[in-house]
Amino acid sequence: MSGYFITLEGGEGAGKTTILPLIEQALTDKGYEVLVTREPGGIEIAEKIRHIILDPHHTAMDSRTEALLYAASRRQHLMEKVLPALEQDKVVLCDRFIDSSLAYQGYARGLGMDEVLTVNQFAIQNCMPDLTLFFDIEPKKGLARIIANKDREKNRLDLEDLHFHELVYEAYHLLVKKSPARIKTIAADQSMEQVKLAALEQINRFISSKS
Repeated sequence: MSGYFITLEGGEGAGKTTILPLIEQALTDKGYEVLVTREPGGIEIAEKIRHIILDPHHTAMDSRTEALLYAASRRQHLMEKVLPALEQDKVVLCDRFIDSSLAYQGYARGLGMDEVLTVNQFAIQNCMPDLTLFFDIEPKKGLARIIANKDREKNRLDLEDLHFHELVYEAYHLLVKKSPARIKTIAADQSMEQVKLAALEQINRFISSKS
């Protein structure tokens, strides 16, 4: 494979989904073939799993069930959409990937990052992102953005309390320290244009280093 697998990570309201089309357009303008996708979802089977996971009525869902569903969705999405695109030399921009499971289920849910990593290693077979952008914003500010955005999809994670989201935030910082070569931090508490430019700077720097 000679494409590039780039993932965007961050807590609720970090702005990943908003910035994705702007990054896509900038890379397309530079001549890259770009595929934008998301997790959980991106394909029919995974979108159905997404609905099960994020349905606000499914509050009885066990944490391990949740982690396994994410891994199952990830596997199908990888095989059906991500890997074929990488084989076609495309730049794949994915809204969330394995780091979300490590942060949300592994750390915030208390299942253990190593345990959740093991489950996901079975699912992805060592297909880790080439570059991950962590959109860093304090949970209170991110959640305030969600409340202000009436068009945003409301999901089961929005029902969690502030402490849960603070644990997710803490987890991402641990992941950045653990994988500094792969995960680059973007200050998400800036204007959209500043965030876009910061993200593109990291992507361009990464691609240049591989040329």
